[in-house]
Formats: sequence, C-alpha cells, structure tokens
Amino acid sequence: MENQIFELQYALDTFYFLVMGALVMWMAAGFSMLEAGLVRAKNTTEILTKNVLLFAISCTAYLVIGYDIMYGGGIFLEGIAGGETLTADALAASAEAGFDGGSVYSSASDFFFQVVFVATAMSIVSGAVAERMKLWAFAAFAIVMTAFIYPMEGAWTWGGNDVFGMFNLGDLGFLDFAGSGIVHMAGASAALAGVILLGARKGKYGPNGEIRPITGANLPMATLGTFILWMGWFGFNGGSVLKLGDMASANAVAMVFLNTNAAAAGGVIAALLVAKMMFGKADLTMILNGALAGLVAITAGPDTPTPLVATLIGAAGGALVVFSIVTLDKLKIDDPVGAISVHGVVGLWGLLAVPLTNGDASFTGQLIGAATIFVWVFGTSFITWSVLKMVMGIRVTEQEEYEGVDLSECGMEAYPEFTNNTH
Repeated sequence: MENQIFELQYALDTFYFLVMGALVMWMAAGFSMLEAGLVRAKNTTEILTKNVLLFAISCTAYLVIGYDIMYGGGIFLEGIAGGETLTADALAASAEAGFDGGSVYSSASDFFFQVVFVATAMSIVSGAVAERMKLWAFAAFAIVMTAFIYPMEGAWTWGGNDVFGMFNLGDLGFLDFAGSGIVHMAGASAALAGVILLGARKGKYGPNGEIRPITGANLPMATLGTFILWMGWFGFNGGSVLKLGDMASANAVAMVFLNTNAAAAGGVIAALLVAKMMFGKADLTMILNGALAGLVAITAGPDTPTPLVATLIGAAGGALVVFSIVTLDKLKIDDPVGAISVHGVVGLWGLLAVPLTNGDASFTGQLIGAATIFVWVFGTSFITWSVLKMVMGIRVTEQEEYEGVDLSECGMEAYPEFTNNTH
C-alpha cells in the first residue's frame, strides 16, 4: 500500500508538472499577441514569425546543450527516458530508505517545464528589438541565448553551481522562486544589449531630442495577449512549487496562485493611477504593462507574502514600470513594448522584495545575485550582438524599415487589405 501511495504521488506530481508547463507554453501565445498589438501594422507578420521561431529554437537548443549546462546529466548523455526517471522499484527503494516526501517527477517532465522558461526569457527580447531588427540575426542570437547564455546563469542559480567556481549564490542568501531575475531580468538584460547596439526606430526621436510616440496597431490584440500571459503565469509561478502530491504542497500551490493574481491586480491599479497623474488619461498600454509588472514583481517570491502584501508588491511594480518606461524614453532607449522596464527594472524590484517576507533571503544576496545575472547576460549578449553586427548586420535598411519589415523579411503583410506600407 505504501508503495502504491508513492506511485500515485509520482504520477500526480509528474502530471501537475506537465500541465503547468503547458500553461507556461501558452504564454508564448500571449507574448505573440501582446507584441503584435503594440507594433505597427506593417511589422506584424515579422514579430509573429519571430515568436514562433524563437520558441522552436529555444526548445531545440536547450534540448541539445542548454539543459546539460544548466543541470548536468544532459538528455543525450544519459537519456531522458532513463536517467532519473523513477520506476516503481526505485520508489519502493526510496520508501525503504526513508523517503521524505520531496519532489518526485520524471526527468522528462522536468525538462519540459524548464524549456518553456527558456523560451519565455527569449520572448522578452523579441519585443524590445521589434520593427528594425533582421530576422536571421535575431534567430542566430536566439541560439546562443538559449543554448549557452541563459543556461550558464541558470546553473549558478537554480542549478546550484558556484559562479565560475568562486562562490555559490544560494549560500549568500539569494532566492528567486520562479524567475524574476533568472528568467525576466535575464531576458531584459539581453534585450537591453541588443537595443543599445541596434539604435532607435527612425522617427522615434526628433532632431531636438523630442520624443515622438509610435502607437501600436491593435490594442485589442495587445489586451488579449496580456490576459493570456496573466493566465499562463499561474503555471509559471504555481508550477515552481514543483509538486502537488501532498497537503502542504497543495496549500502552497493555492497560495502561490492567490498571490500571483493579487499582484497582477495591484499592478494594474497602481499603473492606472500613476498614468492618470502623469498624463491625465487612463493609458491602456501602461495599464497592460502594469499587469505584467505586477506579475514579474511577485515571481521571485509568491510563496511567502500574505495576499495583501502580494498586492502591494505588485502595485509597487505597476507604479515603477510607468516611471521606468518614461525614463528609458528620455534616455533614447527605444523599446516598442516596454519589455526592458517590465521584465528588467521590475524584475530587480521583485528580487529585492523577497527578503521583506522571506527570512531565508538577504538583501545582500539578492543584490549580488542580480548583479551576477545582469553582468553575465548583458556582457555576453553585447558581445554576441556585436559579432552578429559585424558578420551579418543586425538592422534592416532604412528603406526596409520605412516600408515595414513584413515585406522585406517575410514577403507578406498581416493586413494586406488595410495596410498602406508607405507610411
């Protein structure tokens, strides 16, 4: 009977892991819709192509090499179907050895759950470099990012390895429950490096430094994308509990779901209020980014705050993202969808919020962890983007940008009946 209980727990935990991974995979649709809604109509097909392509590249590159770098025991070295996949006999042996009820699931489900996080980090990059980057340069960077850059910093954090053999971030009090820094700030750091080398879109900034708004083509689509991301985030954070097969874990999952939702709501309200004070209007794009900022802010520690505190953490993220988007614009860092602010600046806030409710984390550890992630990802990304710029170029021509990258990169328009590609 005891062995049957462990087998049932194994089945339940594995199934939960897979379902949560599928929810995170659904976030790819959210990023696609959000970014397609916030770019101009003449660039819609290309941004959708990038989102489909980056997901496929992420899954393949992480399969071939990234997972091995991050956790060791790569699937081509040991075989995902063997390796650490537990059998009934192994479960029985674990029980006899005093199995303590830790996370039990197949290594295949672990890979599936991890790989959709890799794709999420890469999705952050696509929006920030939208409307002027070459598709093939982006694809080349995606290979390096998902096969090497992300897995290396993941090895130092979730993988438990020392940073270049010098120090262990976990020993310093660094905690990142579901990836405010490891996933979101990392993606934003890579995006920032690309944006700096890429430059702003033509016409975004005037000759005297004035900021010229470039509005998105489809706000209903952007809103749909935000709600898809909001829904997928329950898998992102809830799945990071890693198991469901006992009462304590079930209660933890419920609390993580509750806090994730509360933080998103707080982010929306705060962004709305700040936008109203700053612009005199209820800016929908700021509200959408406020929701995502609330979600990013709580991701580093959704397991320990009370729902009210989670709401306040999300609200702080929602307010912060408005100021950050405005500030980056003044610095002429052109990010069409606000990804660097949402995932980078607020990702840092999410890390710093963890010690407020979790005594196992320290502010020093969080700062060192954040600095390690940023320096590594930004530095290696800057080098990669620079090499790509020299070898193949990373920016389309001025004429191609003027006509829209849909035609030059994909040879088709998303809205052929309505698009005037000469604007």
